[in-house]
Amino acid sequence: MISKLVFKNTVLFSVLLMLSCGASQMKEQRAKSKEDVVENATPEIKTGADNFDTYLPLLKGKKVGIVTNQTGIIKVAGNTGGIKNDKGEYVGEYEGAEHYISIVDFLLDQKINLQKIFAPEHGFRGTADAGEHVVDGKDSKTGLPIISLYGDNKKPKPEQLAGIDVLVFDLQDVGARFYTYISSLHYVMEACAENNIQLIILDRPNPNGSIVDGPILEKEFSSFIGMHTIPTLHGMTIGEYGQMINGEKWLKNGIQCKLTVVPCLNYKREMFYSLPVKPSPNLPNDQAINLYASLCFFEGTNVSLGRGTNKQFQIYGSPDLPNSGFSFTPMPNEGAKEPPLKGKLCYGEDLSNAPKVHQLELKWLIKAYNETTDKSKFFTPFFTKLAGTKKLQQQIEAGTSEADIRKSWEKGLNDFKVMRKKYLIY
Repeated sequence: MISKLVFKNTVLFSVLLMLSCGASQMKEQRAKSKEDVVENATPEIKTGADNFDTYLPLLKGKKVGIVTNQTGIIKVAGNTGGIKNDKGEYVGEYEGAEHYISIVDFLLDQKINLQKIFAPEHGFRGTADAGEHVVDGKDSKTGLPIISLYGDNKKPKPEQLAGIDVLVFDLQDVGARFYTYISSLHYVMEACAENNIQLIILDRPNPNGSIVDGPILEKEFSSFIGMHTIPTLHGMTIGEYGQMINGEKWLKNGIQCKLTVVPCLNYKREMFYSLPVKPSPNLPNDQAINLYASLCFFEGTNVSLGRGTNKQFQIYGSPDLPNSGFSFTPMPNEGAKEPPLKGKLCYGEDLSNAPKVHQLELKWLIKAYNETTDKSKFFTPFFTKLAGTKKLQQQIEAGTSEADIRKSWEKGLNDFKVMRKKYLIY
């Protein structure tokens, strides 16, 4: 009887000991897991604007101008710089939880002598329609003069730059040749070179940074929506692109500007990057930004790509396409006061939940052309400007397969990648 009891107690003790050891091991494993998570956590991407320790010393004591809009923002928290009250608490723009403020407000708070703001297409607040004339004015919050760099004044004039020592450039690009912020960069660099002004680009990640694809622009089709002999998707940040403009001597007469690129931190071009603010009125989310280059070709056709809806650059359709079960009717809204096909019922396709694309997709353009009722009215003259070549339209009209169209880009893309390589930062 006693031996049985001893045996039972021994077994019970052994079980408790095992449980205790197991719990201890699990505790250790959990602790190690937490350490691994902290150790292996991906550092947060910091934009060039967030990398302020690098550029603020370059601006102190200088008269500064800035090219920016609503995308020029910096992340701040309640314990980051800024103005303190008599209790030592941060107030104003820096108060409360982590959030974003305008780079303009940040520079003024840092006592930088900001003279004026230069705004690209869509204006300083980023609400104007694509192609809409934006007038000069004054920022209601800061009182700083705003000079529009769109319409007839794409390049800053000497008198507009008078008295400025340094020009800062902070715009969020999306990596497509026809997105006009890189054209604005070209003219700003040219004006800085001609007027002996230093240019500082605050770099930002390219949300389509891993994609290099599409036809190469041919020089005779250069315009403000395509100034350089590059593919539709260039796969560079705006800072890298500025280095390429300078290095390839694309500015007038081969001049070069005094350029400094303030890099992003913890960034690689393969990384997913979600923009914290719309880069322009008709790119409302990550899906639209990802599909932008592929669907923008519809701007040169009689097909709507969703301007005048809440799914811009995520849908396409036309009254001349067959009833597919999906339809929409474009109506005026922010960023599209007079949308193409306004008030007309359009049939097409909803791509708002389509998988992310990793190349320039032609399948939707080719499908729409093949299904349209009157092919002679499908393309408009604007299509050649967007494509940067007549060949793409000719290939689609001739029934060339997508694979063969893509094959025709190969040499140009390979040559571009070789040239591009020497300007990459990430």
